[in-house]
Amino acid sequence: MTTLTLKEKDFAQITPEQVAEIAARLEEDEYNTPFEGLQDWHLLRAIAFHRQDLVEPYLYLLDIEAYDES
Repeated sequence: MTTLTLKEKDFAQITPEQVAEIAARLEEDEYNTPFEGLQDWHLLRAIAFHRQDLVEPYLYLLDIEAYDES
């Protein structure tokens, strides 16, 4: 299994086109294994934490809910 490791500078260099490609793969959901889809999901989620502006149109793919910790 291939492990993808991104550093801060990598997040700064990600383009909207690259994010759109990841989102398109997630929407098509035609992966050979469930783990490939999970890897894309984790990648999109990581990008969302560092560059929310790029992921905003695709937040529905992440199914992130706000938590009330009070």
